[in-house]
This record gives sequence, C-alpha cells and structure tokens, in this order.
Amino acid sequence: MSFEKLLRPESVAVVGASSEPGKVGYEILNNVINDGFTGAIYPINPKASEILGKKCYKTLTEVPGPVDLAVVVIKRDLVIPILKEMGQKGTKAAIVITAGFGETGEEGKALQQEIVSIVREYGITMVGPNCLGLLNPWHKLNASFGGTAGVPGGIALISQSGALLTSVQDIAAEEKIGWSVLASVGNKASLDEVDFLEGLKDDKNTKVIAAYLENITRGQKFIDVAEKVSKEKPIVILKAGRTGAGAKAAASHTGSLAGADSAYAAAFDRVGVIRAESIEQLFDISMAFSYMPLPAGDRVAVVTNAGGPGIMMSDALEMLGLKVAALDDATTKKLVETLPAAGSASNPVDVLGDAMSDMYGKAMDIVIASPSVDSMMVVLTPQKMTDEDNVALKIVELSKKHKKPIFACFMGAGSITKGVQILRDNNIPQYGVPERAAKAMLEMVKYAEYRKRPERKVESFTVNKQPVVDMFAKYRKDGMNEIGEVDAKEVMRAYNFNVPVGKLATTAKEAGDFADQLGYPIAMKVSSPDILHKSDSGGVKINLPDRAAVEKAFDDMMVTVKKNVPNADIKGALLEKMVMDCQQVILGMNKDPQFGPMIMFGLGGIFVEVMKDVCFGLAPLTADEALKMIQSTKAYKLLMGARGTKPADVKAIVENLQRMSQLVTDFDEIAEIDLNPLMVGADGTGATVVDARIILTKD
Repeated sequence: MSFEKLLRPESVAVVGASSEPGKVGYEILNNVINDGFTGAIYPINPKASEILGKKCYKTLTEVPGPVDLAVVVIKRDLVIPILKEMGQKGTKAAIVITAGFGETGEEGKALQQEIVSIVREYGITMVGPNCLGLLNPWHKLNASFGGTAGVPGGIALISQSGALLTSVQDIAAEEKIGWSVLASVGNKASLDEVDFLEGLKDDKNTKVIAAYLENITRGQKFIDVAEKVSKEKPIVILKAGRTGAGAKAAASHTGSLAGADSAYAAAFDRVGVIRAESIEQLFDISMAFSYMPLPAGDRVAVVTNAGGPGIMMSDALEMLGLKVAALDDATTKKLVETLPAAGSASNPVDVLGDAMSDMYGKAMDIVIASPSVDSMMVVLTPQKMTDEDNVALKIVELSKKHKKPIFACFMGAGSITKGVQILRDNNIPQYGVPERAAKAMLEMVKYAEYRKRPERKVESFTVNKQPVVDMFAKYRKDGMNEIGEVDAKEVMRAYNFNVPVGKLATTAKEAGDFADQLGYPIAMKVSSPDILHKSDSGGVKINLPDRAAVEKAFDDMMVTVKKNVPNADIKGALLEKMVMDCQQVILGMNKDPQFGPMIMFGLGGIFVEVMKDVCFGLAPLTADEALKMIQSTKAYKLLMGARGTKPADVKAIVENLQRMSQLVTDFDEIAEIDLNPLMVGADGTGATVVDARIILTKD
C-alpha cells in the first residue's frame, strides 16, 4: 500500500469531474483547487475540454504526466474499467466516492469484491467505495465533497460516516480545531481502520488518532495493530451501534455483521483505546491529547475566581477518581503571601471574583510549578472586574513555560468570547463546563498509566489436551454440538479444574448406592443433552440428607422432567456430594464474530441473568487482567468478605479464568462455555466446578 501517494500526492485526477455546480464531480474538483493544492490537477470527463480553468482529459491514459491519486465519482458500472485503467496508468492511490456496492445487497457485494481484487492486483491503495473523500490540511489537499480542509493540526479523524465528517468539519472550523488527516472510509472495502492506524502510526503531524466507527471487521488484526500504535499515540474511538436498535441500523448501513458491544469494550480496554461516548467527548478528549503533554500523575490543582464553580470542578474530578491535589507547604506559603486575605490558598485555589490577570497569573504560576501538582484546571467566570482576555494570555504563557497539562474552563457566553478565541488560537483546551474538562483529564491520566503497563505475559498451564480432542471428535462424528454436564466436566478435568467426583445413576436404587459411596448431603441433577437449564425443568435437587431422600428425589425428578420436557433424551441423574460453605460465581465464554473468545466473570447461581453483575475480557488473559475483571464487579466486595463473612479464594478464581482462557484459545471450535456455579471456598481452599456446559461451533 502507498499511503504516501494517498495522503501526500503530487498530482490528483478527478474522474467524473463536472462543470455544473452542485454536482459531486464539480464540488470535489472545486475543493481540490480552492483549498490550495499545489500539485498537478487533472479533470477527467470525455464530454468537456476544460473545467474550472483546468484542461480536461477524456481518459486517465491521456494525461501526459503521472497521476498519484485518482478521485472516482462516476456511475457504478464504470468504476471497474476505471480502476483497471488506473492500474495500466500506474496510479497507486484511489478514492472511490461512488456508492451502490457492498451496502446495497448481493449484487453490490459481488461488485465490491471485484474492485477489491483489481486494486490488489495493481497494488492500488483505495479508500471507499461509498465515501465522502479524504483531506490533509498539511498538504493543502481536499479530495472530498465536504467543507474546507480547515487548519493543520494534530488530530487524525477516521469516519465510517461521511455525513458525520461534514458535521465535524463545521464544528472544528468554529472552534479552530486543527487536523492532520480527515478520512471518510465508506464501505472499507480495501482500506479500513486497521490500515489507517498502521499508516498514521509514524505520521509526524498526527499526535492523536480519533475515529467514528460502526463496526470493526478484522477484530484480531485490530487488537494486534492498536496495541502497538497506542503505545506510541493515543487512539480515541466513538463506537456507534451499542444498543440493539443501533447495532441493527449499523449493520444495515455498513452491510457487515456487528460484534457485541461488550466485546468492543473488552477489546478497547485490552489495547488502551479510549472510548468516547459522544461527538462532544470525541472532540474534548482528542483536543486534550493534541494540545497538551501527558500528566505525570493524577493530582489536579484548580485555580478559580468563583467558589461555587471551583467546588463543582473539584467534585467532577473526584467523582471520576482523580485527586484534587493536596498542595505542599512551600506552595501554600507562597499562595498565602500572594493572594488577598479573603482568598483561599488551599486547593481549589480561589483568587476571588475581583482578581485581575496579574493576580490570576501569579497564582497559576505558583500552583503549576508545585511538585505536588501534575496538572491544572483554570476556572473563570465573567465578572465585572475580570479581564478574560489577559487571563487567557497568561494561560498561554504558562503552558509554554511549564511542561504540564493546563486546561481552561471559561464559563459563560458572549463576554468571554475573545478570551476563548485566544485560548483556541493558541491550542489551549477550553471546556464550557467542569465535567467535560474533568473527563478529558481522566482519559489523559488513564492513558499515561496505560503507557507504563508492563508487557503482557500470558501464563501457560500444564494440561492434558488429548481427552478433549477425542471428546470433541466424538461429538462431531455423532453430529452433536451441545456437550452436557457429565462430558463437559471431563473437559474441565483435563484442564485441571477442580471437579467433584460424580456418578450417573439410571435408577433410584443406583442413585441410593452411589449416594452411600459419595457421602451426604447429595446434589442431584438431571443428565440430558436436550436440557440446558436444569432447574427450570425440575431437574435439580440439593441437600439430600440420606438414601431415602435420594431415591425419592430420583423418582420425583424423572416424572417431573418428563412432564416438563416430554421429548428430552434423559440419560439419568448425576450425583455429587454437596460443596458447602462457598460463594457462587459464574465463569463463561462466548465467541464474538469479530474479536473471538470473550471470557465472562460474574455473580453466579440462578440469578446471574437477573442481576447481570458480569464483566468480559478477551482471551488469552493474563493474571492481572483476570483480577481486574473480578475487581470490576459488585461481586468483588462480597468475595473480599462482607458483613463478617470470610474472604473467598480470589486467587483460585483468577487461575480458573486463565485456565478457561487457555482452553478456548487451544480449541477454536468452542463456541460457548458456562461454569455456573463455580463454588469458591475461603481464601486458600480453592474453587470447585459444580455445573458445566460446552457448545461447539456448528461448522
């Protein structure tokens, strides 16, 4: 791929250029010319001799010089011949604006696959089809039918929606936000977000990579690439399609299968991607990374001219988990000597409402220089005595003097317009309310911590894979993909999970004999490949104290289950000695179509679907990642000992999560696993699998 020719071409051809204003071919050519592109520009249209003062050519091959980039805006049926002509011409980059491909149905998908084959054959780097275009303000390139390229800056934005890109351009122009690249990727037939991450990793003008995405089609590749890129540059993604309705709309829009939102969350967490919840957050966070150095820690100082807003900022910071810095004695002493008597020398530092820019400047300089402060928020409200413009200039001066992040929060409207403009012109992040500033700072702190993470080390346990290979082969041979409790537990034993001794009884007498051997109290569960939720069918009996109770429970169970599930193939009942005095959790796995095996942990037992206290992580898991999963749930407080209960063996849960991770990584044919419940004993006593289910992929 030639990203150089795509982002920094020396010549551009617009195939389908038009002389009629309002037509896409006109607007693209007009943008290329008017935004100041300095290279050769070639309109291509067989029916014109000149368009917008540029000589027009009938075909690409007629162009006398080389064509680095071709922007294609013609009828769908002509796209394939043009791409072949580009290959013959030696053009190495293309932007296909034309729609009607993979987003329209089977015919369109077939045509899209054909253009992919052509660009691969000729080594053409292609964006699209069905896209708005691409802009590179640093190169004065506007190869799109959107607005102007805008001012050069440090944010690269990749968007799966062309319409959204035009909205973003409008907002950015108003707020003076600069871009390194703006790319509408359309159907992502050839280049997708993964390719842009790779291509922008070493781009000297790009400080942060932002994206609006509706899906990620190469999940595993995304993880590999994003993990490398995010160690060098922050990645901020607004992922749409989080709800059922949104995911359905996204799939319809892109023609692609969407993965579960929980899988995206787990993937982003794994590779350090920052997730924006809105367009506003995408701007807020990207702007912070583009303009400011990373903070050394989470200690934030607040300087304000109004007590209430200062308190609001402090609340916003602490509610997100950041620290309102405790100022050191030397800093406090300097502030006491500088501030008026009624001012506050503790954090938040209050310079009072009548503070002029000199007082603001002295206080800010003392605070940001403090060794107990990692970053600073400057809150300003417009009062009669406040000279907002000069306060803004003081902030600009201090941001150059100190290598720590400084955010502004000028709260108001018309009276602060000039001050806000000074901040924007000088790349100072400005937020209208404390909550936005605090969120942006949080993401900077979290990303700085991510950069310090040690390299991931996935532990490999000694296991016995052969019994699992043999069992899965048997199920495949028999045309079955659902593995019930008895055989599923054999799989877990092969991977050294702690599984209680169990016996399968087919009669009441066998049940009594086995119970005598196992010891009381007994747990009894129906064994049937057709019954996944045994308790719903009356197929679970627990705390059976003696032989008589066991035999009666067996007979009752067979009658009840046959009544509730008449067509079930009942193998008998599995008997195990009860596991007592434990806490119930659930371990599971579900395979996401994009990102692969997702490991689940949460509160176990029959209430897991009601409480929904679960979290997800992508396999393979490290010990730290497994522990972090556990700690992110409400169940963690219970496991650590609540209201006088003993702490549970969290280390055993961590190891079981890792073992499950290894199992599903070793066997790609596993589609789902449920260990519910996993009974966790007191610290140091281990955990026991008392129920298990495995589902294999159908193909």
